[in-house]
Amino acid sequence: MTHVFHRNPHNTLPTAVSGEGIELIDQSGKRYIDASGGAAVSCLGHSHADVINAIHQQIDAVAYAHTSFFTNDAAEELATFLAERAPGDLNHVYFVSGGSEAVEAALKLARQYFVEINQPSRRLFIARRQSYHGNTLGALAIGGNAWRRAPFLPLLTEAHHISPCYAYREQQEQETEQQYAQRLADELEQKILELGADNVAAFVAETVVGATAGVLPAVKGYLKAIRAVCDKYGVLLILDEVMCGMGRTGHLFACAEDEVAPDLLTIAKGLGAGYQPIGAMLASSKIYNTIVNGSGFFQHGHTYMGHATACAAALAVQKVIERDQLLQNVTERGQQLRDELHAALDAHPNVGNIRGRGLMVGIEFVADKTTKAPLNHTEKTHAKLRKVAMEKGLLIYPMGGTVDGVHGDHVLLAPPFICTPDDISRIVELVSASIFEVLPFAIEPIALRA
Repeated sequence: MTHVFHRNPHNTLPTAVSGEGIELIDQSGKRYIDASGGAAVSCLGHSHADVINAIHQQIDAVAYAHTSFFTNDAAEELATFLAERAPGDLNHVYFVSGGSEAVEAALKLARQYFVEINQPSRRLFIARRQSYHGNTLGALAIGGNAWRRAPFLPLLTEAHHISPCYAYREQQEQETEQQYAQRLADELEQKILELGADNVAAFVAETVVGATAGVLPAVKGYLKAIRAVCDKYGVLLILDEVMCGMGRTGHLFACAEDEVAPDLLTIAKGLGAGYQPIGAMLASSKIYNTIVNGSGFFQHGHTYMGHATACAAALAVQKVIERDQLLQNVTERGQQLRDELHAALDAHPNVGNIRGRGLMVGIEFVADKTTKAPLNHTEKTHAKLRKVAMEKGLLIYPMGGTVDGVHGDHVLLAPPFICTPDDISRIVELVSASIFEVLPFAIEPIALRA
């Protein structure tokens, strides 16, 4: 009997006892390739000596001091590191303990900003269907993950949702990417006008949608068109890079590839690579200075914000990524991952779409490639894939409800940035073998190496 309150009490889980590189090891000695980095977290793999040493050094000095009394060197240095590399004028960093907290901070700062500039009617947030922004009540309210929201709807504040940028299913045959992007931007504009521009505080979007829809990169020009609409109506743009940021797409900040800078940006997961719990909100100078020159106080906070040990770990992670030029490896290995997945799986009748950026890749499954009809959701194919892959020693991140919160199955892959070409090939082999076992097909999977 366990006294730990697991999310799914009916699951009997192995115990992770150690980690080495891209592998986790359980109590029986079985090794698992961590091809999803947990939930796109472990970007440096496990037991990285540089990060562990940094944590030890910080603990030996001071593990924690409350931020109402002190700042600390690790937080100051990490904030400078991020601000110097962030797009636009995202020059101020607010450290929290995870992605949901970062999104909560962004929502509250957006609201306080409009109160401070005497536009208190701006209280509404617009986001997208099939999005995910966290599990706290505020983050859940703006998120578009239907099954996560359903039990808590009476507790959620008012939010509004428009179409996701889901090119595989939503872009029309006659549309160019530019036309599709503009159509979506026009939808945002119409929603703002419907709600009344003076009532809308911000539009919130994942730069690359993560686990809810199985990795949806924005088409070219989409975020620029969205930025223009926000600017036209004085609406803030909040980009959620909790999963896709900190190098996952090959750019430290994913929106750099889209040549767009938001007013507020949230990060977590790859920021600390799982070595310590940490997240952050980056705020533009315009918003920060409004608070400084107004009330002088951001009416928000958490006990563990700016935690010295967490900041020291994250700083070490980011220094390793930069020193070892791992963003280049993310780009190269990501291209390899997609190419080899296409080679192995394009012929499979149930593999509908392989997509992604960098080492953030989604595989969407369908019952029919022509109609793109999803698989029977009662079969829970995604759960079967997870089980079979884990039996083979591979950790993947599957989910159902890809299309609308009920229908659709996908797998998300987010392997560590330190992967070698051989590591990627091995991941593809195991993923392919798992898919062919769960969804048998006449064409044999590529042979597993001994």
